[in-house]
Amino acid sequence: MKKKRINLKIGKKKIELDLYVVPKYFHWLGLMFKRRENAKAFLFEFPKPLQLKIHSWFVNFKFIAIWLDHLGNIIEIQKVSPWKLSVLPSRKFVKLIEIPCNRKYKDICDILVEGKRFKY
Repeated sequence: MKKKRINLKIGKKKIELDLYVVPKYFHWLGLMFKRRENAKAFLFEFPKPLQLKIHSWFVNFKFIAIWLDHLGNIIEIQKVSPWKLSVLPSRKFVKLIEIPCNRKYKDICDILVEGKRFKY
């Protein structure tokens, strides 16, 4: 899996993330079946804007979902709980970032959910 660096602007803070790009044939997989401490942050890219539901079946930990438009602007950020049936952003998107809430991404998760603390 190839890596890609993305810069996000959250309020006055800038976050630089190294993400693993998920090939289109594995878009259905994401964080499913991963162990929390070994999980990596993923980037899903789509060729055209769409409004697609995601779920967290078979994901046994919380993660942050970030939806981006074609310009790389953040459309929405949601904290997703384990085993959630359906999560839908408010608008169409072309990129989705999934960041596991584990020790490796602790600082980023805390920034993204406005200071709310997770158990790690």
